[in-house]
Amino acid sequence: MNVSQLISEMITLVIMAFALGMDAFSVGLGMGLIRLRFRQIFYIGVVIGIFHIWMPLLGMFIGRLLSDKLGMFATYGGGILLLILGAQMIYSSFKHDDTPFIKPVGFGLLFFALSVSLDSFSVGLSLGIFGARTFLTIIVFGVVSMLLTWLGLLLGRRVQGWLGSYSEALGGSILLAFGIKLLLAF
Repeated sequence: MNVSQLISEMITLVIMAFALGMDAFSVGLGMGLIRLRFRQIFYIGVVIGIFHIWMPLLGMFIGRLLSDKLGMFATYGGGILLLILGAQMIYSSFKHDDTPFIKPVGFGLLFFALSVSLDSFSVGLSLGIFGARTFLTIIVFGVVSMLLTWLGLLLGRRVQGWLGSYSEALGGSILLAFGIKLLLAF
């Protein structure tokens, strides 16, 4: 493979990673509307990045063995997880205490990371079928999604101060809308 083919493949992967990372950005924007410390934002971005490495890697390996029929199930699963997370955030915003129903720590963080990386699994299936470069693909996907998650969380944190108590309901609404968008894509 010559340099121009490598550059072309890299540009394609960055565009795909950006498209996949936009859901992490959108969901991060919604999640950033709850009160998060910078340390939490850092860890959330790293965990999302790791999930965006492992999920397409898993998808690529399975994609090399199977067909792309499992891709729609991963997208549906991600949509359902986002609906649940969004509904829980909206429910939490109507409670009178200030603690969110799901916190982006521990299991809540893993749930959050899984919900935004399932589409990476389905893309990994397709890339596995076409024989994309595994290492290059997963590194680009992980780094881009981590950076976009940080950007979304930081912007959400900034907006949270302006919206006050309604910020968590707005964040939940964003997650719900994105979950519905994933479910209606097919």
